[in-house]
Amino acid sequence: MAVRLVLLLLFAISGADASRIVGGRDAAPHSRPYMASLQAGGNHLCGGALIKEDFVVTAASCAGVTTVVLGVDSLQGNEQTKQEFSVFKSIPHPAYNNPKNDIMLLRLSSKAQLTEAVQVIPLMSGNLMPESRCMTAGWGVIGDNMISPNRLQEVNVTTLSRRACQRQWRDIDIDIASSMVCGVGDRPYQGFCQGDAGSPLVCNGAIAGVASFSGSRCGNPMTPDVYTRISCFTHWITTVLKTS
Repeated sequence: MAVRLVLLLLFAISGADASRIVGGRDAAPHSRPYMASLQAGGNHLCGGALIKEDFVVTAASCAGVTTVVLGVDSLQGNEQTKQEFSVFKSIPHPAYNNPKNDIMLLRLSSKAQLTEAVQVIPLMSGNLMPESRCMTAGWGVIGDNMISPNRLQEVNVTTLSRRACQRQWRDIDIDIASSMVCGVGDRPYQGFCQGDAGSPLVCNGAIAGVASFSGSRCGNPMTPDVYTRISCFTHWITTVLKTS
């Protein structure tokens, strides 16, 4: 019961308090040109990915984002490649009910200029198979001391079947829906946690998911990280991109 309460509290707070990259490594500078830092008041809240020049996909739990920063490796400096935009419109999925359907589109105030450091990432259209080798990245804090990284962090992720994921979560009253995909790091306590909600799960060069929720301890293989499965929302995404 105590563990369940911890998870319920975890879901109740915003995505900004629900995710971080732990046990990761520095990404090569500007090697993830689709990465977006979602901010409010100059503070990093969540991750996201540029999927069109004026649209970023993230988690619906990342409410309150006002600014999107693209083209940076570090959030501490003022890199020449940096592009910053106001959020013109936030569009959470109409059936969002935390943690289900945890996906949101942000329309930017203007179109990003595509450069070597700023690129869009395609949506994964096919099925994502279990044991796929993927990765996720973000600027969330990197340890229990709540220190933010100097540079973008990334970590390898191996996806799990829905059945295997649900079995791992069996002691906690959480339904792993078909619209979710689970993943674990190469070793225990690698994954996402605070500051990385909405960060992309990237497989074969396409975005396959967005970071949604994890267990009471980040990267714990007994409660695999859970992402919103992009392929279940492709029609909604493409409709919004055409009409908003």
